[in-house]
Amino acid sequence: MGKNTTFAGRRWRGGLLAAAVLTVAGCSGGGTVSGETAKAPADPADASGTIKVLTHRTDLVQNGTMDRYAEEFRKVYPKVKVKFEALTDYEGEVKIRMNTDDYGDVLMIPAAVAKNDYPKFFAPLGTAAELGGTYRFSDKTEVGGKVYGIAQFGTANGFLYNKAVWKKAGIRAWPATPDEFLADLKAVKAKTDAVPYYTNFKDGWPLTAWSNSIGSVTCDAKAMDKLAGAVSPWREGGELHTIDSLLYDIVKGGLSEKDPNTTNWEASKGMIAQGRIATMQLGSWAITQMRDAAKKAGADPDDIGFMPFPVRKDGTYCAVLASDYQQAVNAHSSHKAAARAWIDWFTQKSGYAATEGAVPALKSAAMPGTLKDFVDNDVTFQERSEAKTGEVNAIDNAAEIGLNKPDYRQKLVDLARGAQHGSLDDYFADLDKRWNEAAGTAGS
Repeated sequence: MGKNTTFAGRRWRGGLLAAAVLTVAGCSGGGTVSGETAKAPADPADASGTIKVLTHRTDLVQNGTMDRYAEEFRKVYPKVKVKFEALTDYEGEVKIRMNTDDYGDVLMIPAAVAKNDYPKFFAPLGTAAELGGTYRFSDKTEVGGKVYGIAQFGTANGFLYNKAVWKKAGIRAWPATPDEFLADLKAVKAKTDAVPYYTNFKDGWPLTAWSNSIGSVTCDAKAMDKLAGAVSPWREGGELHTIDSLLYDIVKGGLSEKDPNTTNWEASKGMIAQGRIATMQLGSWAITQMRDAAKKAGADPDDIGFMPFPVRKDGTYCAVLASDYQQAVNAHSSHKAAARAWIDWFTQKSGYAATEGAVPALKSAAMPGTLKDFVDNDVTFQERSEAKTGEVNAIDNAAEIGLNKPDYRQKLVDLARGAQHGSLDDYFADLDKRWNEAAGTAGS
């Protein structure tokens, strides 16, 4: 699977780009919008027409899964026909289409659209007060008190690990501190043949998953919002200092693969399933993929476990929940009622999130079986606040750091393994300097 947001390889967006909201260059749409709320009709028989749904899930369109969902939907809304258009380079292609009015009736909000521009492109779905009690992550698309998108699902952050390998290394409990985590990886190295930790350095994007732990360290849902300012995020005691120091120490300690330039995302699925890799930092979206890989390899899918970031707050582990793609209604659609009906049904009735092992956007739905260990061990789930996402992104972009891009962590790995010269303290000091300077100019 490539580095873009293609889902042919079933990579979930789940937070990897959740904060990468930029302004679409040249995106202005083809006409004015009414601002009319897209409401599903009280009587399903009143919704009619053919709607086009743009999707990044090329795999589910190709294998007929999405058509099966549409068939079930039509049993409830008999006058609505749903057609899907799967786009491999979803972000790139939709960004171009949004210079016109023709970008489907339902679409996933591209990361390239600035949050404050949502009213230009999407129909409001209701007020924050109306939708906030029903759906998780609704504040992610709130502009001026109105919500413009509903998440398909969410993902929790943590570490995938092979339980059999960790057990062979003599480890019986989750590590509660970064030092314990490092000690456990050393035990894996000493007592097994597995690579203790796999960076997925070459593909790059998996390194961005480390940013999804912001909030888990302090058990603070507003931790990302608190980066909006000259706050020196990499200072001693700061969450990014804790998070990035752990990655650095893993590599510095020789606990990762020998040559990060040779890593391979697709191959890593089978390797962790077979016990050749012990641990990887990823979102919970990856659990299903790794267990599928185990089945294909004739290994035990139950060996694939998921643990929280190794820090406890008042004796409790925390895991931040981040939104995946948000479904929206094209502001220019002539079938807004049918489009909204699809979004509501798909989110509430299709079973899609449960099938994918994802965190449901519907608050009343149960957590997926993939997170059973978290539920059984009373891990606290924190729904990440998106109140200051725009401000944080503006600083991040001006600083040219890229919290949700792989480059700065690839340099971190290179520093740790000696491929680049420099100390960790100097690197953190430089990142803080750039961040703080950008905070003084961003948005001005």
